[in-house]
Amino acid sequence: MARLRGSTKHDESAAILAYYRELVSRPYVAPELQYDPVKIGPSWLLDGDRFVLPEHSIGWDGLVFAGEKMQLKRGEPWKFTAEQARLWLWWYAVDASGQFVFDREGVIQRLKGWGKDPFAAVMLGTELVGPCRFAEFDGGRAVGTDEPDAWVQIAAVTQEQTKNTMRLFPRLFTDDAKREFKLQIGKEQIYALGDQRFLQALTSNPAPLEGGRATMVLLNETHHFLANNNGLEMYDVIERNSTKSSDGAARVLHITNAYDPGMDSLAERTRQSWELSQGEERKNMLSGLMYDSLEAPPEAPLTPEDAPEVVRGVRGDSVWLSLDRIQKSILDPRNPPSRSRRFWYNQITANEESWMDPIKWDQQAAAELAFKDGDEIVMFFDGSKSDDATALVGVRVADGFIQALGLWQAPPQKRRGEWVAPRGEVSQRVRALFKQYRVVGFWGDPSHTKEDGTLDLFWQPLIDEWHREFSSKLTLWASTQHSIAWDMSNTSSSGKGKLFVPAAEAFVESIENRELVHDGSAELARHVKNARRFPTRFGVSLSKDGPESPRKVDLAVCAVGATLMRRQLLNSGKRSLGKIW
Repeated sequence: MARLRGSTKHDESAAILAYYRELVSRPYVAPELQYDPVKIGPSWLLDGDRFVLPEHSIGWDGLVFAGEKMQLKRGEPWKFTAEQARLWLWWYAVDASGQFVFDREGVIQRLKGWGKDPFAAVMLGTELVGPCRFAEFDGGRAVGTDEPDAWVQIAAVTQEQTKNTMRLFPRLFTDDAKREFKLQIGKEQIYALGDQRFLQALTSNPAPLEGGRATMVLLNETHHFLANNNGLEMYDVIERNSTKSSDGAARVLHITNAYDPGMDSLAERTRQSWELSQGEERKNMLSGLMYDSLEAPPEAPLTPEDAPEVVRGVRGDSVWLSLDRIQKSILDPRNPPSRSRRFWYNQITANEESWMDPIKWDQQAAAELAFKDGDEIVMFFDGSKSDDATALVGVRVADGFIQALGLWQAPPQKRRGEWVAPRGEVSQRVRALFKQYRVVGFWGDPSHTKEDGTLDLFWQPLIDEWHREFSSKLTLWASTQHSIAWDMSNTSSSGKGKLFVPAAEAFVESIENRELVHDGSAELARHVKNARRFPTRFGVSLSKDGPESPRKVDLAVCAVGATLMRRQLLNSGKRSLGKIW
């Protein structure tokens, strides 16, 4: 698409526009694949054999701008693939009033090597000096214009991650464009048109970001944005800044690989929130968010024979990825299968230390089966004082349906020891549940945490109070001496730990065999996916990934405990003695 001798800029622009209009409107001939990729988002949405395109998009002007002002390499104009062009058009789609269709955030999740960094660089450059905002409708066509106060940011948790994108800029713009926009390109910042416009690279120090008025922020590799590297806190500041932007036009784009479940990364939180928002009752919860991913289906095998075909489907238009080299990487015994699935299948899958396969867990969600008033249930309680979460889970006796009933944990901004579990609020919740359902069993692990300044156990007095109040209503007692107290820390051959470990193994097996269903609670899912395998002398249990880890698992513990209770109740033959009162 280089300019022809004697041609005008108008001719060149028209040629580039015609090229992309033809490219994205070609009939799609689907490859014959045994394992068709899972297509999420608008870029692979089909109507028959044609891709669905937005009715209005200023992205057409952006495609032309990139072809005119940017280059793949010196002398070779920039060209998007058809997939990238569709993504671009959707990200810059506007409605009939000129407002962005996706006016808040976007996520592009693709396999490693897809070209996320070059795509991001072109977008950042366009946001700096190109047509990135709606100007007007001209005969029904949405016309784009530049942002005169452009302040563009690329954020990552390490400087090396921002370098992957920033190092592309010295050769990305043509020499003519550099002169036209007076670009001053540094390693961590770019000035344009003197000092009127600014592009900067940021790493995870949230403090300098507070109050900023960036017009666009690109978050690089959000699967690495964690609590322990300030990635989550950095995102919180960026989200607040974009929300309060004066004209509401500031947007945030995430680019990521498939995340490692249980790490509680920004990528994981965003995906879980997006999935939750897809339900009919919550369909508007994350309106304005574009989530776009192309990933292998859960059943795709990681074998030498199948891997090339699976990757061929998942790579989309990134045909530069060598199937042979990827196959060799997958077969390399130094690369765990879970990593190969995340990198090359773009598949969110458990690593070898995970207690539960997250895909299998998600498949068993059935929110429509939630408890109804009067249902016969058992409940398991796990108490903590400040560091871990205090949790409560119920299981319906009739069918084993699992439902999260309560969670109390320190807010993210609280430092260690600054928050204490609200015992009064917890007790009120327990009493309300006894009134709403027929509770026939209620066990609670009191933990050994103590009151400040005394040797008194923190939860034991309340558990004793519950015993005195509810024991006559409970069919299934925790022990012959106490209807509720169930101390899991006792790992002797006759202790509760010996019962819990095989119950945890049976729980995983039941989920994998699709025998148990749950409420789809986001918090319950997070705790289950946070859990790691914990071998003991009785078998494989579950635990946090470290004593000081902020990734909680208490709801998962309660789900196992309540499921164990139901099994013991059914085996005892004692049923239907609980009362609503």
